[in-house]
Amino acid sequence: MKKALLPLALASLCALPAQADEGASIDTLRQTTLNLIDALVDTGVLTRDKADELIRAAEAKAAKTAARVKKDSTVRVQYVPESVKAEIREQLKQEVLAQARTEGWATPNAIPEWTERIRIEGDLRVRMQEDSFPKGNSPIASYAPGAAGNPAATNPDFPLGTRFPAGVGLDDNGFPTGNASDDVNRLRLRARLGVLAKINDTVSAGFRFTTGNVTDRVSTNQTLGSNFNKYSFLVDRAYMKFDPVEWASFSGGRIPNPWFATDLVWDEDLNFDGIAVNLRNVTMTQALRPFATAGWFPLRADSPPNADKQWLAGAQIGAEYDLNGSTRLRVGLAKYHYSRLEARTDTRFDLTGALPGYGGYEHSSALRQKGNTLVRTNSPLDANGAPIYGLASKFEPWVITATADLAHFDPVHVLLSAEYVKNTGFDRADILRRTGLNLTDGKDTAWHVRLAVGMPSVRLAEDWQVFASYKYIGSDSVVDGFTDSDFGLGGTNLKGFVIGGSYGLYRDTAVGLRWYSARNIHGMTYDPTVIAGQRYEVDTVMLDMNVRF
Repeated sequence: MKKALLPLALASLCALPAQADEGASIDTLRQTTLNLIDALVDTGVLTRDKADELIRAAEAKAAKTAARVKKDSTVRVQYVPESVKAEIREQLKQEVLAQARTEGWATPNAIPEWTERIRIEGDLRVRMQEDSFPKGNSPIASYAPGAAGNPAATNPDFPLGTRFPAGVGLDDNGFPTGNASDDVNRLRLRARLGVLAKINDTVSAGFRFTTGNVTDRVSTNQTLGSNFNKYSFLVDRAYMKFDPVEWASFSGGRIPNPWFATDLVWDEDLNFDGIAVNLRNVTMTQALRPFATAGWFPLRADSPPNADKQWLAGAQIGAEYDLNGSTRLRVGLAKYHYSRLEARTDTRFDLTGALPGYGGYEHSSALRQKGNTLVRTNSPLDANGAPIYGLASKFEPWVITATADLAHFDPVHVLLSAEYVKNTGFDRADILRRTGLNLTDGKDTAWHVRLAVGMPSVRLAEDWQVFASYKYIGSDSVVDGFTDSDFGLGGTNLKGFVIGGSYGLYRDTAVGLRWYSARNIHGMTYDPTVIAGQRYEVDTVMLDMNVRF
């Protein structure tokens, strides 16, 4: 037993230098070890010389060990108890939550679940617009020479056909209400606010409010200058959408434009009342992805005996093709059918006056911009009544649309688009049979080409895009009430160009500049008594500031 104590004592002595910096307790242990060795000498286990030799050897070994420890650069991590770790975690959690509450990006259980299914979007635009009419334009009086300035004008004073409704519309003093010579400067505002809601995995809904008025379906602008009066905020969209399968969707209500198209046929602010179905290939790995769209849209509700229902039906097929990683093409072919839109001479009139339903062939003034050939539908017995104008042509347009996105210089893209329209419903013989108008001019085709360079959309600071386009819109190629409302101040029977660009000042904040230059293709009035070679030309410059959220 006594011999067994010797290795323990020596081991303790060897360890002492390495632990000498741990304070008084180490000194006590060292002294205890030396006393133990002395006791072994006293009991005869060791001689004094042997004990001194062992102590010297142990101290030398301890010195070497201490030197190695001093050179060791290993970092020793202090042990952290679990209770301290839990306290650190709790402090960190409280700091993160405090930051979240301050910045408003997360608070557990504070935001209801339904808000995750609601998305709010909107935009605001302030526009400076100048409309300039050159001095060579035909005076407004030439569009209805017998009626201009004549409060007692009768039906025969008005042209049989016109393409400029504002030129034959008279004020209370008998003067035309249109303008073809005086420049106009306007400050305009557009505000839109929409909500998109995901009801469940199959059903969604949306609605949007906008500025504008109920008589202009292709503009959401509000002209400023109403003696500080308030503006109307109208329902622009209100619809439900069903996605029962990934490749099909059904929409109903007042829906966004469902067609793949440019603004040659459909103004960008136009929305549709009715129902539509869209089929598409959702296999993203396929280079060729076909799509199809069909829809039915009431234009005028039944109102017997005064008016019959009018409606629009359409169908479109097309495909999107990824030629390679930098080139994407899209092509669509559409056919539209307008029912009961065309006019005819109204016979619901006798010697006693108008019969029920008389005037039902009128093309609503709210649907007119300009350009479509309008013909008087008055009965021959209605010699002194105000003219009731209706559309001379039927409308059965075929439309082919194509776009190309060339991303070879990404993020700068080259964007090409083209559209061609042929109205197969335009038939001069049919117009003569229905209305008595022997039309010798007028066009049933329209086309549009556009080139843009820059970012596909201007959303971020320093994003930019410039573009140029040319349009040729025959008088009776498309319904003038639905086409672009900015080119030539809206309508058909116009040709010309548009150039412009936009630049991102900040995120979702951009400035834009556009110049529209348009002039008429054929005469704006169809009447042998009016002057020949009518000219209508207008240049419009728009400076926009846009923000979106």
